[in-house]
Amino acid sequence: MASELTYRGHDEPQPKSDAYSPKPLKPWFPFLRPIRYMLRDQRLLFLFIGIAIATVFFAALSRPPRPHHNSYTYFHSANMPDRRLEYQHRVASSGGKIPLGLKPKGLRVLVTGGAGFVGSHLVDRLINRGDSVIVVDNFFTGRKENVMHHFGNPRFELIRHDVVEPILLEVDQIYHLACPASPVHYKFNPVKTIKTNVVGTLNMLGLAKRIGARFLLTSTSEVYGDPLQHPQVETYWGNVNPIGVRSCYDEGKRTAETLAMDYHRGAGVEALRKEPLTVYGDGKQTRSFQYVSDLVDGLMRLMEGEHVGPFNLGNPGEFTMLELAQVVQETIDPEARIEFRPNTEDDPHKRKPDITKAREQLGWEPKVPLRKGLPLMVSDFRQRIFGDHTAA
Repeated sequence: MASELTYRGHDEPQPKSDAYSPKPLKPWFPFLRPIRYMLRDQRLLFLFIGIAIATVFFAALSRPPRPHHNSYTYFHSANMPDRRLEYQHRVASSGGKIPLGLKPKGLRVLVTGGAGFVGSHLVDRLINRGDSVIVVDNFFTGRKENVMHHFGNPRFELIRHDVVEPILLEVDQIYHLACPASPVHYKFNPVKTIKTNVVGTLNMLGLAKRIGARFLLTSTSEVYGDPLQHPQVETYWGNVNPIGVRSCYDEGKRTAETLAMDYHRGAGVEALRKEPLTVYGDGKQTRSFQYVSDLVDGLMRLMEGEHVGPFNLGNPGEFTMLELAQVVQETIDPEARIEFRPNTEDDPHKRKPDITKAREQLGWEPKVPLRKGLPLMVSDFRQRIFGDHTAA
């Protein structure tokens, strides 16, 4: 028997729904509709906020760029006592020469070996003219005391680091002075000396290329060896023993110069201690001596200039080592004793820089003669070593 389920609700009459009719539009004039649209839902407020953000963004983009250099430069040698310096531009130089002193303030400068004697004087000059300076030094021959008077200065930073290991920094200029310069020091560890000259210079050149910084390499008059030409001009190739006891320094610096040029083409305290003045051999070998302020001035002129080197930066005043000892004796301590010792191997017989090129192209020449500079040196070292701040 079948059953039937019947839903009887549909049998009841259903009310009819009203048909849809849109809300009639208000009589806005067509040209007023954009204004009506902007006034709805705070759209006008958001428009003003967007304009303000865009203004700030484009103002930031239009600021003048930080001063930097599109080239790195290579210098070989400064004179201490008579170093030479060579300067080169990478291809695509940034252009014309800006006179020293008119350079934009606030450069960021790296000085390797900046805790040494020459380096610390250079740091003083750079800080005084308003630059920010980073000193990198491993303190083999440098002394923290030479730069500690800058501690607390926000524009000074000291990093204990060996340039044989790479370092990443952002700077505008690099003064590469890191290397022991005294025969006593560079002979102490000859392998380390040549690594500093070669690997350290390679690291600094790589940094300069990477960040587009100017680069200055201080070399040495030792690259001339025992010269057969006197005085020595920048084009003289030298007379160097490649396997002698000085070669770690001589050939190391010559290789450093080679590296810098390849990058270019490819893209007197003892008297204060009352000890005898030491003269090696007969004392007839000659040298030229330069006061550090003259050297620093020359280095900065080279860094700020545009000339291609090399350049000799030295004092052409020539003294035998015996004459030097006698001048030191007269100037510092008439009672000082002069002690003769056997000469060292490969000691050059004559050394005198020809600075004609520096005079003509850089407008530079030394101003402080030996007899005037020695008392100044004595005063400086009394302060550095003994803390005697009353010295004249």
